[in-house]
Amino acid sequence: MWILLGGSGYVGQALQRALERAGVPYRSVSRSDVDYTQQTVLAEFLRSVRPDRLINAAGFTGRPNVDACEVHRTECLAGNAVLPGTIRAVCEDLKIPWGHVSSGCIFTGRHPEGRGFTEQDPPNFCFRRNNCSFYSGCKALGEELLQGAEQCWIWRLRIPFTHIDGPRNYISKLLRYERLLDAENSLSQLDEFADSCVACVRRECDFGIWNLTNPGSVTTRQVVDMMRACGLADREFRFFESEDEFLRVAARAPRSNCVLDSSRAVRAGLPLSPVEQALERAMKNWIPA
Repeated sequence: MWILLGGSGYVGQALQRALERAGVPYRSVSRSDVDYTQQTVLAEFLRSVRPDRLINAAGFTGRPNVDACEVHRTECLAGNAVLPGTIRAVCEDLKIPWGHVSSGCIFTGRHPEGRGFTEQDPPNFCFRRNNCSFYSGCKALGEELLQGAEQCWIWRLRIPFTHIDGPRNYISKLLRYERLLDAENSLSQLDEFADSCVACVRRECDFGIWNLTNPGSVTTRQVVDMMRACGLADREFRFFESEDEFLRVAARAPRSNCVLDSSRAVRAGLPLSPVEQALERAMKNWIPA
């Protein structure tokens, strides 16, 4: 049996679906069931259930977006930086292989060579660079705490989307925002991301960091054009003139816009389709709220 922490969240629910598709017995655990933020409580629970594997999808993202993390800093730091270290200590003591859902938001732009960032590149949107949002800084700290971790997969998610309308869905956000920022990004089709996490464990892929983004990248304007072509939207979209204007008018904190290189996951055969193909499929099968 596997244990899933944070299974009630947006990513956690996708992981539950992926585990069910794979036929993997699991138990989803919420903090109301077990306060897994407390090391002794988590250790006692895992000793009692003796899981084969553990997945951590818990964290603090803020609502409605990462700007909320600028206010709720204690919760953000605890959920995204401290918690991974707590889970690491317990899982290493009990010899439980485990996976952690991280984020590509610890990068900005492209690598200076023009390519996407790989798993070997150090974060460039973090507290150490003093150029990031509080959320991105905490996610980078979380990965720092997992450097050298035993039997640990670190899965980087980046701007999730699906065919189901919802407040956390990238496509839904574009449909509803009054003005958009045109930027190039890697994206993660949420169900493919979750399937890739489960496959990574079941296939016993190498431990360490995995960029689980759909191969390729897109700009906001490209996505908007696809939405129009698929009949998902027919209105005129308004854009900010620059990122500086966006930050002055619509945001409390800088945003990560970046391209990740997911070739390691592709070579491993993880189920990640090209990003434009995944977007088109989501739009053509769109289920409105």
